[in-house]
Amino acid sequence: MIPLYDPRPEIVELRAQLDARIAGVLDTGAFILGPEVETFEQNIASFIGVDHGIGVNSGTDALIIALRAIGVQPGDEVITSSFTFFATGEAIDVVGATPVFVDIDAATMNLNPDLVRAAITPQTKAIIPVHLFGRPADMTAIMTIAEANNLLVLEDCAQSFGGAAEGRQTGSMGIAGAFSFFPSKNLGGFGDGGIITTNDEEVATEARRLRNHGSLIRYQNETFGYNSRLDSIQAAILDVKLPTVQANNERRRHIAASYNDAFGDLPGVIVPSIPERDRHVFHQYTLRVLDGERDNFASAIQERGVSTAVYYPTPLHQLPVYANRMHGQLTVTEQLATEVLSLPMFPGMTTHQLETVIETVIESFSHLKSAA
Repeated sequence: MIPLYDPRPEIVELRAQLDARIAGVLDTGAFILGPEVETFEQNIASFIGVDHGIGVNSGTDALIIALRAIGVQPGDEVITSSFTFFATGEAIDVVGATPVFVDIDAATMNLNPDLVRAAITPQTKAIIPVHLFGRPADMTAIMTIAEANNLLVLEDCAQSFGGAAEGRQTGSMGIAGAFSFFPSKNLGGFGDGGIITTNDEEVATEARRLRNHGSLIRYQNETFGYNSRLDSIQAAILDVKLPTVQANNERRRHIAASYNDAFGDLPGVIVPSIPERDRHVFHQYTLRVLDGERDNFASAIQERGVSTAVYYPTPLHQLPVYANRMHGQLTVTEQLATEVLSLPMFPGMTTHQLETVIETVIESFSHLKSAA
């Protein structure tokens, strides 16, 4: 099977550097926070173009801690997308706030700004735009809406490391950004990890306090926090990989363009658009298969040796934990959940693998149409 994601080519290329940095951490015995984490935080902040990076132990904790650090409290409402990984909504509930799901734009699969504006109530405190699959949300419109209504914007950048909107990196436009370093991400570690980015000194200080049991000074706990400190070995690994991100993202964009060229004329298939002004970094390459054929199409591709996946088969508002919550019409979200299909996407794909995926998809499509 050609996998959806394979980290091994990157590891082989960087193995000597990775071994040396990991050995350096082992030699120091500083395994949690410490110099490696501080160096990585500074390098991430510089890369994103912000003043602060605060390393935490997962992208989920990055969202939870960032929400608390920006002042979201029980009783507040936070507008976000239902077409995302569970952690986005989960983080809002964990801090005691209420997620308000609004529908997405079919072309971008990101929040529809017009519907964001319509969902604002006196209880609304923040907006979490999700840069889904590596495509930046419409941050110009979202920031305009937020500023006009005195709302905070926390960017969910779990899938968009290296992406940019209007020349600015994702994670640098809202009051804070939350990133994941899950192994399959555009910048992925060898385990869980995450980081919060911000230009706000108070938010950074509070995030550092919350990640360490509510304490900036040992044994001087000032609030209830979390044990969410980034491991030094993960920081070292990620710091080695950081200089390769842009080149790897360009490889992802090349793969996506090749897919689009090959699949753009298939009837009943909608390929993802590649924006001209924003930098889509294709954490996933996700097309749409219409007319109820998605699952048959996926099965045909997989039978021929190419992996596929559905992100996400069930929107958040349809999950059992949200079954009794009120929400507006999410027609586009519900439709896309029945149509989306992701194909293999990783920078280490060989030309042969890319060509095989393309040939397999076209053959599978032809087979389905002839069978019909």
